[in-house]
Amino acid sequence: MSDDEEPLTLSASTLSALQSFYGERDSRLKAFEDLKTAAESTFDASLESSNPTSSPAVPSTITMDFFTEDWNASQFWYTPSTASALAEQLLTSSTPSTRIACVSAPSVFVALRNILAERPEAERPQITLLEYDERFAVFGAQFARYDFAHPTRLPAELKGVFDAIIVDPPFLSADCQTKAALTVRWLAREWKRPGGEGVGVRVVACTGERMGELALRLYGPVGVRLTGFEVEHAKGLSNEFRCFANFEAGDWELLESGGSG
Repeated sequence: MSDDEEPLTLSASTLSALQSFYGERDSRLKAFEDLKTAAESTFDASLESSNPTSSPAVPSTITMDFFTEDWNASQFWYTPSTASALAEQLLTSSTPSTRIACVSAPSVFVALRNILAERPEAERPQITLLEYDERFAVFGAQFARYDFAHPTRLPAELKGVFDAIIVDPPFLSADCQTKAALTVRWLAREWKRPGGEGVGVRVVACTGERMGELALRLYGPVGVRLTGFEVEHAKGLSNEFRCFANFEAGDWELLESGGSG
């Protein structure tokens, strides 16, 4: 910059907006660090007790505000109302022996956790989050790191034990959708429609509209069909999203045939 050039300055409104942005970012980072510290402290204390647990304790009720979205990682959280509605559907007819898996759907997992916090511990089904983002490891034994590129590279104890599964593949590509479906099948207690012979599995798949035909083929053997449920994201998406399921409950009805198998 030459001596006769004036230094660049920001307008008061721009400076205020920047300060607000950085203040909100720092507040979110601090909230997450506090959550992580509380979980680690409780875990350390449990190791010193006579009854240790492998699951860090986190507050009974949290929100997705603790976890900022990373759009480069295709992270787009549902609105609280959408997450809660999906969680309630997964809990339909659940018992303490029911096992529920959330595959790349952390906002539904958090909603499930908040709903179940209101129930006596003995009445809660077991929930598990399969997610790439290591921040969710604060949930301890309820978390399993998951990379869709390796569909079954998961703890062996998770194979074939889940009664209800929700999946939201992170990318709208045939490769990602197909590999995520392989994961769902690997997790399912039985790859059958619910209510038929055997136990069956309740499946919910949320994905972009243009992946709809593929989703119907991938999950057709368990009777998945398009539902009338509207999936909403907290910060909106340019892609139209759809919800597919193989059971009717509460907020949705099945609209289209999902193929045979």
